[in-house]
Amino acid sequence: MAGSVVGLPVVPGQRVTLLTIDGGGIRGLIPGTILAFLEARLQELDGPEARLADYFDCIAGTSTGGLVTAMLTTPGEDKRPLFAARDINRFYFDNSPRIFPQKSSLSAAMSALRKPRYNGKYLRRTIRSMLGETRVRDTLTNVVIPTFDIKLQQPIIFSTYDAKNMPLKNALLSDVCIGTSAAPTYLPAHYFKTQDASGKAREYNLIDGGVAANNPTMVAMTQITKKILAKDKQELYPVKPSDCRKFLVLSIGTGSSSDECLYSARECSRWGVVRWLRNNGMAPIIDIFMAASSDLVDIHAAVLFQSLHSDGGYLRIQDNSLRGAAATVDAATPENMRALVAIGERMLAQRVSRVNVETGRYEPVPGEGSNADALEGIARQLSEERRTRLARRAGGSRCSSGVKT
Repeated sequence: MAGSVVGLPVVPGQRVTLLTIDGGGIRGLIPGTILAFLEARLQELDGPEARLADYFDCIAGTSTGGLVTAMLTTPGEDKRPLFAARDINRFYFDNSPRIFPQKSSLSAAMSALRKPRYNGKYLRRTIRSMLGETRVRDTLTNVVIPTFDIKLQQPIIFSTYDAKNMPLKNALLSDVCIGTSAAPTYLPAHYFKTQDASGKAREYNLIDGGVAANNPTMVAMTQITKKILAKDKQELYPVKPSDCRKFLVLSIGTGSSSDECLYSARECSRWGVVRWLRNNGMAPIIDIFMAASSDLVDIHAAVLFQSLHSDGGYLRIQDNSLRGAAATVDAATPENMRALVAIGERMLAQRVSRVNVETGRYEPVPGEGSNADALEGIARQLSEERRTRLARRAGGSRCSSGVKT
């Protein structure tokens, strides 16, 4: 479990607020539980209609985190978020058994040798029905969703900022979510095209963004920096590119098993292709890619904020001790889904911790409370930030954070 101390705002109304959500398949129930807690605290402060999209300048998510991002930021018929945070877990409970229909171990292993474990038809149909014609530029706050183009062999980052300035990246949000969720060996790659007003087209051949950035925190901060450096008439952020002290970053993981010492060099040195792809119900190569991506980003972010003496601007909530079915991305049984919700609740109760950059392990921060306590502090900061901006807007002055003007 990892995190950092959350301190006082630098100047109310001038924070850049960022929420990021890792990939992890069915383990999206973990951030769903944590986000429901945070939104409930905001509702206690600002009323029952408060939604996370009202408070974060940018929400970023990879794979299942990208889907959660879309749920939180897609406008419904009333121009409010399609989902409240408390509804996210219900979506997983209702749909995951059909997205990941459970098979016998032998049947799954044999199938995985020839094709993706799941055909993805139900996932595609559900996402398209849910998100409709919403495009990336239509989201209620800025979003950042990493994917990977298998044809170009490079990451493709979809963001609201790019979508507003580059029509060929203003894709249907449903296509982006299907693409960022297409985990190799689990779900098929996703192909689609976009077209601009002149008829120029661009094609995308996407797989899970987790192969490049399972933890999208630094990707999102790079997108924000690009806004800072944009040489147009609208100054979007009042911070220098190197000034992280004005950032308030909440990064939520989906758990991993990296503390459980599942593998050793002696064991995996004997593995061939099949064992790397499937071993005791796990997919070692995929799990390793995801864990390495998430943890390396966390280490980079932690070092960056610590070096600028701004630890208070970064909170990472993660648990690296998952085991058994809870550590997989596709165990969509009622028992495991309930267990994942319980893990999210356990993570709320755990002490705020920070990554040790030498060992990669997470250590409790002396004198700090629980992650729930830290989130209550974040809720107060977010509420104060929003109220300050609304007051300035009502007074006729430009919102100094510049994102939601």
